[in-house]
Amino acid sequence: MIMQTNGIHHVTAIAGTPTANVAFYTDVLGLRLVKQTVNFDDTHTYHLYYGDETGTPGTILTFFPFAGEHPGRPGRGQATAIAFTIPDGSIDYWVDRLRGHDVEVDDQTTRFGETVVSFRDHDGQPLELVTGDSPVDPWADGPVPTDHAIRGFHGVTLHSTDPEVTGSILRVLGYEQTASTAERLRYATNGDRASVIDVLTSDGPRGRPGVGTVHHVAFRTADDDEQSAWRERLTDAGMYVTKQKDRRYFRSIYFREPGGVLFEIATDGPGFTRDEDPNDLGTELKLPPWLEADRDAIEDRLPPLDAVAEADD
Repeated sequence: MIMQTNGIHHVTAIAGTPTANVAFYTDVLGLRLVKQTVNFDDTHTYHLYYGDETGTPGTILTFFPFAGEHPGRPGRGQATAIAFTIPDGSIDYWVDRLRGHDVEVDDQTTRFGETVVSFRDHDGQPLELVTGDSPVDPWADGPVPTDHAIRGFHGVTLHSTDPEVTGSILRVLGYEQTASTAERLRYATNGDRASVIDVLTSDGPRGRPGVGTVHHVAFRTADDDEQSAWRERLTDAGMYVTKQKDRRYFRSIYFREPGGVLFEIATDGPGFTRDEDPNDLGTELKLPPWLEADRDAIEDRLPPLDAVAEADD
């Protein structure tokens, strides 16, 4: 049976102060906050989801914001840079916009024929803007003009402790190596968005988990049956794969590939509109049914997201 993921479903990272996180990713980058909920494994912590208008798979960037948590260090054994697609001709707009928000921007470079601008968010998370085509329609009501707005993910960079073995797992997922330089290997799948994975071949210090680092990368699968087939295939490839976990807006299985990066395979549905009208996404704290009885206690422990109201004004 030939199996191939359609690309990245979402990327989850660790942040610091939640209000600063909301302000940066909505006000500066122009993403929509499509869901505010909690970490189902640590209900004292928000789980914030950003994306296009409805949180289409391939556009979803999520954060666990831990105010006061120690800073991490992106490095070997982790996913490092998160790359977004922007339209051709938008580089100058974005450099000016980022610098206007006091974001330090690196000089633009060319990578595999694409123009890349690298920078970091307020927590130190490495980010990139990459020119290219995407079928994703940007959030029309955001602060960035649609002619320049982010069109979901381009891909992610992995700093593997064993690039060759990581590449073999990517091939199990249906990726193929399409290009290389002395410092990185480019893998891609046939999905129409968020289809690129770069694997660094350079040495460097081990990554340290914490604020400003990626927690995991999730790949798309259509439904429960296909996810079950992935679990069997990955187990046959020697991976320890968790049982399915209900994440309310998708269902997930997890495994850590031999190069150190935590991977997830997430179903495309049911999506973020299952408990909110599309016009109201991200405006209220949403809890799964099994946590509703604890709502008062959960809300008492969470800091207010004042930046949400400010971003919507």
